[in-house]
Amino acid sequence: MHTRFNASLAASLALALLAGCASTVTPDGLEQRTAQAIGRSVGQFAITDRSEETGGRINYTVNTRDGVAYRCYLVGATGLQKAMSFGQTPHSDAICTAMVSGKSGSANQAPAATGQSGRGSGGECNALLRAAGRC
Repeated sequence: MHTRFNASLAASLALALLAGCASTVTPDGLEQRTAQAIGRSVGQFAITDRSEETGGRINYTVNTRDGVAYRCYLVGATGLQKAMSFGQTPHSDAICTAMVSGKSGSANQAPAATGQSGRGSGGECNALLRAAGRC
């Protein structure tokens, strides 16, 4: 009886560890965080090329209806992390970067890549922007 309990406990722990490596972010959660990051409404873009790394990082590509492409990632809590924190480990926000096409003058380019000034909303040029040659 005691060895059967130990065997089932060991099997349960092994399953928990294997399931604990994958992120627990839902597709809806991924879309909502992406919409916030790229400034578009859910449904105005498609998520493709999704891949997961160990530790819960999800890498993916976003393509908008008007042809803009982004490479994004977020870090989602794994099953093991959620279990160890009683479900209190949050997922990160999505981090997205607009991909610049090789053609000059393309509409896909981000303002910093097209040579436009990188001034803030106040029209100021700060030390970081000057060092980057953007003002």
